Amino acid sequence: MQFLSDNAASVHPAVWEAMKAADAPDAPYDGDGVSQRLDDAFGEVFGRECAALWVATGTAANCLALSALVQPHGGVVCHREAHIEQDECGAPGFYLHGAKLMLAEGESAKLTPDTVRAVIDPIRDDVHQVQPHAVSITQASEYGCSYRPGEIAAIADLAKERGLGLHMDGARFANACAFLGGSAAEAASAVDALSFGFVKNGGMSAEAIIFFDRELADIARYRRKRAGHLQSKGRYLAAQLLAMLDKDLWLANARAANGAAQEVAGAAGDRLMHPVEANEIFLKCTPQERDAVRAQGFDFYDWGEGAARLVTAWNTPQDHAIKLAKAIASL
Repeated sequence: MQFLSDNAASVHPAVWEAMKAADAPDAPYDGDGVSQRLDDAFGEVFGRECAALWVATGTAANCLALSALVQPHGGVVCHREAHIEQDECGAPGFYLHGAKLMLAEGESAKLTPDTVRAVIDPIRDDVHQVQPHAVSITQASEYGCSYRPGEIAAIADLAKERGLGLHMDGARFANACAFLGGSAAEAASAVDALSFGFVKNGGMSAEAIIFFDRELADIARYRRKRAGHLQSKGRYLAAQLLAMLDKDLWLANARAANGAAQEVAGAAGDRLMHPVEANEIFLKCTPQERDAVRAQGFDFYDWGEGAARLVTAWNTPQDHAIKLAKAIASL
């Protein structure tokens, strides 16, 4: 019974069907009819004009988005636990040609205006120090916690005041939207660029970079090509994204994953290390307790010496979630 990662989940049948439907001659790269529909489709989701670019991975989505906001001599303020810092093998430095990640603190892996100020205020305004050019936040955070619209707005106000771009790593953006219960626009309020994750939520090999400033999108198009991410048959990536947007499948999948996570979290009690506001559960448990749960047929990651991370997916069977909850409750 699989709780390792939503990256390991299967592809939603609607995505396969959409790729089959796109399997006909069309213009190459992003000039095809399917790719041309993305801007309007995402514009409907966010309720405002935007430009949408497909790429194959979340790492590329994050780094290409940031590359449009940050010069090589600049920096990106992010949480110490941010994916771009911990899990992208130095890709931000590679794509941003040496720009620096400036690490901030914050409860539940979330930034606040105060923790951002703690990083940027001591920086002298001269050529001898790296200047911040952007802030990057993660929705939902690396600990599975969701930024409320007011929290994002407060960071956005600070970013605007200091002339900084605001990027959102939305690898689990759908899960945050499902938890918050509001609109996608509210869950990504006031950001300049969003990496909208689909692979974790039932997609196969397509992620979206959403720009709310077309000039930034135009910069990113060139950088996408230079980085080797302008695929010659881009219609297959675009088809995946449109299939997930159709009838809000992306949101339905996220609700299913979140529901399974809540089933498990309900049995965890004071073992929970963070609030469960998406589809990740972090538990305090000893190595012996982890062994006992694994012995009952469950697979998940250790998270340091005395913890475990459990991740549900859009297709996690309900009975698997119930069985896991019982196994945790019995420890």
